Amino acid sequence: KRRAANKKGKQMKILIAIDSFKGSLSSLEAGNAVKEGIEALAGETSEVTVKPIADGGEGSLEALADALEGEFIDVIVQNPLGEKIPARYALAGELGILEMASSSGLMLVEKERRNPMKTSTYGFGQMILHAIGKGARKFIVGIGGSATNDAGTGMLSALGYEFFDENGELLEGKGENLIKITKISTKNVAPELKECEFLIACDVDNPLFGKNGAAYVYGPQKGADEQMVKDLDAGLISFASATSEHFSSEFWNFKGAGAAGGLGYGFVSYLNAKLKPGIDIIMEEIGIEEDIKNADLIITGEGRLDFQSSMGKTPTGVAKIAKKYGKPVIALAGSVTPCAGGCNESGIDAFFSVLNEPVSLEEAMEKQTATRNLKMTAQQALRLYLLGRKG
Repeated sequence: KRRAANKKGKQMKILIAIDSFKGSLSSLEAGNAVKEGIEALAGETSEVTVKPIADGGEGSLEALADALEGEFIDVIVQNPLGEKIPARYALAGELGILEMASSSGLMLVEKERRNPMKTSTYGFGQMILHAIGKGARKFIVGIGGSATNDAGTGMLSALGYEFFDENGELLEGKGENLIKITKISTKNVAPELKECEFLIACDVDNPLFGKNGAAYVYGPQKGADEQMVKDLDAGLISFASATSEHFSSEFWNFKGAGAAGGLGYGFVSYLNAKLKPGIDIIMEEIGIEEDIKNADLIITGEGRLDFQSSMGKTPTGVAKIAKKYGKPVIALAGSVTPCAGGCNESGIDAFFSVLNEPVSLEEAMEKQTATRNLKMTAQQALRLYLLGRKG
């Protein structure tokens, strides 16, 4: 019946939901490259839809903004060390789309200056406040790649929360001050926060403190030596105690509380945020399930398919929904590691590397090269798929 329908002119519906090729192509650019390749082969017989997508990590801001036709907003904020820098977020109606790394990320601090005792998420709070001023009331926030271990006190300070020591002195929100906090004031908190909803893209399950907590697991990569790790962990314990006394809440063992130097804990405890896997948040927000349900073939992918790809990143996140409806899934990637076979077990029917000849990494990541390779590989993958349909 399907072959008969196709002969009568029914178009095959193809959905392209591919993550960015980091450092090379955005999600939209990669998707459009695949679309060009497909339409060059089967333009008259196919209806091709590109849906920008990401998993909450790097590139999610751009992908979501493209998918929702959002507007990019530039703002001057403080970097993790308090220096003024430009940062960017996106606004789609009342939805603010923010990446914490834009203002408080590790890559904003030179290696020799990294010190989680001194760094702060204050600039990220400034971004949130600016977005509120622009009308945002719902937020999707990516919190990966932080330079901080302040449990979100910097962000909260920018939003009007005040933290005091035992002498009544106002404290800046930074890692070294966590241990000193004994009193918390909410009298100057931005009133609009009561109207705001925060969805936090979080793919780690670390608690706030302890051997699996923020300081011990992530502190060293942010510049902490062995003693700093111990001091920061003690500060997180102390801050959790002070927070519990003030709000009668105990979220320090909450999965994801230790994300981004305890920023996850700050969001949940103070802003009533919800932490969810990034891919789940983004797929729900862009309504991709309906597109998958209506498609005949789904093409997904990312820059590198590896073991992590089979653990809830974009390609397998898309495949998981596709399998609910029995849809075939093809994944394309810049590189494919030997351990990517787990992707087949996670719902991807076939995957292909788009590299067609030996080239340097630098050349492979050039936009022109990556675009050409995606177009060519998409065409060949589609040819193989169509060959299977004839049988």
